[in-house]
Amino acid sequence: MKIHYTKTAKLFHWLIATIILGLFVLGFTMADMEISPEKLQYFSWHKWAGVTVFLLTIARLTWRLLNPPPALPEMMDDRIKLLAHLGHFGLYFLCIIIPISGWLMSSAKGVQTVWFGILPIPDVLSRDKELGHQLEELHSALNWVFIAFISTHVLAALKHHFIDKDEILIRMLPKFLIAKPRNENV
Repeated sequence: MKIHYTKTAKLFHWLIATIILGLFVLGFTMADMEISPEKLQYFSWHKWAGVTVFLLTIARLTWRLLNPPPALPEMMDDRIKLLAHLGHFGLYFLCIIIPISGWLMSSAKGVQTVWFGILPIPDVLSRDKELGHQLEELHSALNWVFIAFISTHVLAALKHHFIDKDEILIRMLPKFLIAKPRNENV
């Protein structure tokens, strides 16, 4: 029985997680800034990273469909398994819907998203200040929900590792982070 995720799944997981952390840092930083060239640059980087998370999530879900993840441990309670599956669904959903809400917000505010300054993503909404404000509120609220999901995900992984002492966390860690068992005969 397969215990660990594939190297590709691990790469997607940690790359997306790292970019999301950067998105939160940029988002919180630029939220309190006065309008300036620096703030506009941060907005561009934030949008580029958001589009990248969206695309990587689609690729990750495709990979997951073609390479199913390892099963949860049989001894795990069925209710906990259900919560784990719902949590993962929520994380994937938010990785898709939050960038879409940001794109729609930018469209409604009349500020086109241009991925890495090269590839313009077409606006799908007409300029509408009130709708732009509502979408900004939605984008913000979704991010707070995302923070709650991520926090729960991390705490659950740590609980599994330190309290349950099972393989849940280890199966997603890169090999170089997994401690080798000590040789008891030495």
